[in-house]
Amino acid sequence: MIKYVFNDKTDPRGSLVALEGNHEIPFSIKRVYYMYNIKEGASRGCHAHKKLQQLLICINGQCSILLDNGLEKQEIVLSKKTEGIYIPPGIWHEIHACTTDVIIISLASDYYDESDYIRNYDDFRKYVAVNKEGLL
Repeated sequence: MIKYVFNDKTDPRGSLVALEGNHEIPFSIKRVYYMYNIKEGASRGCHAHKKLQQLLICINGQCSILLDNGLEKQEIVLSKKTEGIYIPPGIWHEIHACTTDVIIISLASDYYDESDYIRNYDDFRKYVAVNKEGLL
């Protein structure tokens, strides 16, 4: 996991943050999606990926992200429009404690592929034990 801080350009009209794949983002972007209207007490994510890389940005409101590499856990709060969290493959992540106005955008390195997901935590722990040491 790497926390990124993006440059914003501000003038009298407002602010702008530009993100480009293989520049500010450490991979080519193939998929973009966003989450909003997350119900109070709900969690999103709750999975890991075998190959997919992603960068999460909270563009409105606030949320907490639990990152787990199978060896240690780390909790990150996202609330600034100029910060993002890079999640490499093999990291379990859970998005929770979201404000009602939260909007989280995800920039992903590949198209949706269900076979890339590890959705069961026990399976994730087995995957980490066989495939690598943690990345946090």
